[in-house]
Amino acid sequence: MKFRLVLLIVAIILLMAAPLLLTGWLLWSDLSAEDRLVMAGMVEPRIALAGFVLIVAGFVGAALARTLWRAYPGEALKLGEALRVMTGPNPAYRPVVGEGAPELRALAEAVGALADQRDAARQDVAVQINQSRATLEAERNRLAALMADLPLPVIVCNLDGRILLYNNRARLQASALLPDAHGSSAAIGLGRSIYGVFDRALISHALDTLQHRLERAGSQPLASFITTTRAGQLIRVQMAPVIAVADSATASLPAGETPQRHIGGYVLVLENITRALESGAQCDRTVQVLADDTRSALAGIRGSLQGLRTAPDADRIKTAVDAIHDELQILTVRLNQSAQEYANTLVSRWPLEEMQGADLVTAVGRRIESRLGLTAKIDDVAQDLWVKVDSYSFTQALTFLASKLEESFAVKLVRLRLIHAGRMLQLELRWAGTAVSSETLLGWQIEPMSVAGESTPLTLRDVTDRHGGQLSCGRDSAIQQSFFRLQIPLAVAQVAADAANLVQVESRPEFYDFDLFKRVGEDHAHDDMPLADLAYTVFDTETTGLEPAGGDEIIQFGAVRIVNSRLLRHENIDQLVDPQRRLRPEGIKIHGITEDMVRGQPTIASVLPRFHAFCADTVLVAHNAAFDMRFLQLKEEKLGIRFNHPLLDTLLLSAVVHPNQESHKLEAIAERLGITIIGRHTALGDAIVTAEVFLRMLPLLAAMGILTLGQARAAAEKTYYARIKY
Repeated sequence: MKFRLVLLIVAIILLMAAPLLLTGWLLWSDLSAEDRLVMAGMVEPRIALAGFVLIVAGFVGAALARTLWRAYPGEALKLGEALRVMTGPNPAYRPVVGEGAPELRALAEAVGALADQRDAARQDVAVQINQSRATLEAERNRLAALMADLPLPVIVCNLDGRILLYNNRARLQASALLPDAHGSSAAIGLGRSIYGVFDRALISHALDTLQHRLERAGSQPLASFITTTRAGQLIRVQMAPVIAVADSATASLPAGETPQRHIGGYVLVLENITRALESGAQCDRTVQVLADDTRSALAGIRGSLQGLRTAPDADRIKTAVDAIHDELQILTVRLNQSAQEYANTLVSRWPLEEMQGADLVTAVGRRIESRLGLTAKIDDVAQDLWVKVDSYSFTQALTFLASKLEESFAVKLVRLRLIHAGRMLQLELRWAGTAVSSETLLGWQIEPMSVAGESTPLTLRDVTDRHGGQLSCGRDSAIQQSFFRLQIPLAVAQVAADAANLVQVESRPEFYDFDLFKRVGEDHAHDDMPLADLAYTVFDTETTGLEPAGGDEIIQFGAVRIVNSRLLRHENIDQLVDPQRRLRPEGIKIHGITEDMVRGQPTIASVLPRFHAFCADTVLVAHNAAFDMRFLQLKEEKLGIRFNHPLLDTLLLSAVVHPNQESHKLEAIAERLGITIIGRHTALGDAIVTAEVFLRMLPLLAAMGILTLGQARAAAEKTYYARIKY
């Protein structure tokens, strides 16, 4: 552009000087020798004046050229860039020709009017599209809800092992699969490889099994394997195929013939079976020890009885009876211990739900009042105690007992208590009145339960046996109350999930991208790959100052991922960093980060390896990337990592797509492209804005013929801003 402006200036100066020079030459050639001498004598003293006139004429010509350039070609170029923005990333943008010629201003107004008509037409089309997408959107929401609510971790992959769908439980399960601080945060994510979690040989063998079963008629296409994690957990993995049928193969088949199916991907369902296996092993050990103790006790009793048979005198009878009594006492104690251990294993073996004891008591009281019309008061409930129960059958059992009290003793008020007794919980149903005998309770225990018209084949004994509990009755004479006492094993209290591991988003996150199915056998030569097919990590830093080589440090790190041209806000890093140095007051006014906020936070030595794992197999993107990368590069040798990822800079790309714009600051670019800035001068906020800017630049680059990573890097390196170094 500047070269053409210079040519225009030179051309105008030549056009202004040419008539004078031509006139002088014609006059000179028409004069005689004497006249030429006279004329030379007249001109020679005035050469300086003529030169001054020519210089002034040159300046006037240059000013005229610049004015003409700004009025026509310059404003026309800006108008062209504005049109590319308006037809691309920001349809609401309208061209403004402030200093241009009236003709260009009229053209800009006409373009704006056409754009308004286009927007109106687009709105009509959008209404039709939205109506046609209603059913598809409903199906998508149902899928998202189903995936979010599934009780087991689920991951869907393509044949390359790239993750294209997962739910939140799968992401949290990564902490058990990869317990190290860096790997767990980056193990599960769209576009990442499942081979970072499971051994490639296991997946390949399971895929071979699936393909074999798929080809064999009548066989269930399902495979499973068990693997040990680095944390020592046993994970059962079930694999089901995603069936694909080639369109070309279907078209060439005769009518009525079924096309051959093949595997286009697979679904993995994960289950942690460590506790179940440990429980089963504990139960087996209990049975084995009980059998050995019983065998020993029976041998002792048999020996005592044999001695009575050979010498049945009074002393020997007494000795034998005492020995038999001791053996029976030992056997009784051992039986009770085994029963208790077996009850403990039942808690983990039955598919029961964990809940707080206080919630269970509240549910029992509400059911008694709603079903029977009795008054149920809660007297004493131990807090922070957990049970593992089938809450429906459990509340049904206690409601059945309350109905029996009303029927047999006209009880109208019952009281509930929950107390801690060693490794057991005692839930008591109390009432003022006649106590129930053990014989009566025994009859109720084997009777199918029926409450307020609801019948079930389950009995009280079924419920207590299922929960590993024990039901008894009695009377507390001190307070004149009778009671039923149901003992159930105490469950391990649930540990609240670490808030740092939970995704905080305003709506349900989208943890799936089915377009990744198309990336089977993708080419990893990054420079030759289309920009739209690459995965990106967009990052930003907040620092103590602007001199990375002068001792300034990173105090906040933010990063977010782009996969298949989609911004994945939920896959991010948002981390304050302790710089282990004082913060500058002038910097605090900009980013708002104080020393109290960074004190005690992780240091860059732990944050940077985590980021390195997070951005694996992606292209790095930043605004003014030279600044941020310098901070990273200065830490590489010390931390033993290297950021050799391909890099794109939105500052340079802005200069590529909009070379005639005066500002390429992030705020100016965002305003041009119609992006609302939220969280400016926070690392994650700036990273998200940069990611949105980059996504809107992709169609502008494509319109210029810049389609691959190599082409984008080459174009960026030619810009003026590429010379900036830190």
